[in-house]
Amino acid sequence: MKIEAIEITHHRLDLEPPFKAAWDGRERRHFDATVVRVRADNGAVGIGSGDLMVGFEGHEDLFIGHDPLRIERHWRTLDNIDFHYGRCWPLDLALWDLAGKLLNQPVWRLLGGLNDRVCAYASLGAQRSGDELADQCQMLIARGFPAAKIRFQRGDWREDVRALEQVRAKVGERLELMVDCNQGWRMPWDTQTPWTFKDALTVARELERLGVYWMEEPLHRADLAGMRRLRESTDVRIAAGEMTRSMGELHALVLEEAVDVVQPDAALTGGITGLRRIATLATQRGVTFTPHTWTNGLGVVANAHLTAGLVEAPFLEFPFDPPHWPLAHRDFLLAEPFEPDGEGWLNLSDAPGLGVELDEARLRKTAI
Repeated sequence: MKIEAIEITHHRLDLEPPFKAAWDGRERRHFDATVVRVRADNGAVGIGSGDLMVGFEGHEDLFIGHDPLRIERHWRTLDNIDFHYGRCWPLDLALWDLAGKLLNQPVWRLLGGLNDRVCAYASLGAQRSGDELADQCQMLIARGFPAAKIRFQRGDWREDVRALEQVRAKVGERLELMVDCNQGWRMPWDTQTPWTFKDALTVARELERLGVYWMEEPLHRADLAGMRRLRESTDVRIAAGEMTRSMGELHALVLEEAVDVVQPDAALTGGITGLRRIATLATQRGVTFTPHTWTNGLGVVANAHLTAGLVEAPFLEFPFDPPHWPLAHRDFLLAEPFEPDGEGWLNLSDAPGLGVELDEARLRKTAI
C-alpha cells in the first residue's frame, strides 16, 4: 500500500450577517477552511483540515510512494517541515482518517479505545450584553448542554464579571461555567497589553466566588511562572495552550505545573500523533487534557476522536453560538453536522477513520 496523491483545496463561506467574535473586535464576513485529501493507491482517501498548509508545496515527494500507515515516520517529516517552512498538521489528521479506512477501524479505537464518546461544552463566541448572555445559557440548558464557556471581552473586567453574575443568577447550578479571559494571544492588529499577575488574581477571586469551573488564558501564553503562581493562589482551575504552537511549549506547560487544564488543538499543533504524547504526559501529571476545537467541524471531530480514545476528559469544546455561529457555518465542509445528543454527549461511531464525509457539492461552490 502506497500514498498515491495529496490534494489541498481552500474554501470560503460568506457569512451573513457577519460574525463579530469577542476575541476579535472586527466583523468577519467570511469563514475560510482548508481541506487536505490523502489518496492511497487502492482508492481510499483520508481527509483533514486546520491550518492553511503553508510551506507544504514542494514536499509532496516526502510522502508520495510511502506506506500511509507509517504515521510516526510521517509525523517526524511534518515536524521537520514545521521547523523549516510552516505548519502542515492537517495532513496528520488526514493520515489517521486514511489509516482507519484502510484498517476498517474508527480513529478513537486505533488510539486506544478508552471511550467512544466525550461530553461537550458549548463554546460561545459572540459579544453580548449580560441579559442576552443569560438567555443564551438558558437556551443551552434546554438543548442538553451540561457546561458552557463565555468570553470576557477585554474591556473593563468588572463589566464582564457583572455579566457573569447575571448568567449565574439565571442558570444557578444547572450549568457549569468556564470563562475565557482572552489574554494568552492577540489578533495581528490588537496591540493591547495582557493582564498582569495581580490583574489575573483579582479576577480569579471573582470567578471563585461565582463557581467558575476553569479560568482560561488569564495571562500571556509565555508567562508560565505567572500561571503557576496563579494556580497556587486560587481554587479555580487554570487552563491554557489553545494556540501554543510547538510541542516543546506544550511540554513546558505541563512539566512546569503552569496549568490544571491543557488545551492544544490537533488541527493546529502536532496533529493527532503529536498530541497523543501530550495527552499521555498530562494524564501522568494529573493535568486535564481537553483540546481547543475552534477551527471547523472536521477539526472538532478529529479532536473528539483524540480525546475519547485516550483520556477521561470532563468536557470537550464544542463551538456553538446560534444565530451568530450556527452549525451550518462551522460544519459547512461536512455532509452532515456533527452534534451532541440531548444530554450533551458527542457519540463516535464504529465507522472507519474519523467517520464523517465531506459535502463535495458545497466544497465545489466555495472553492477559492
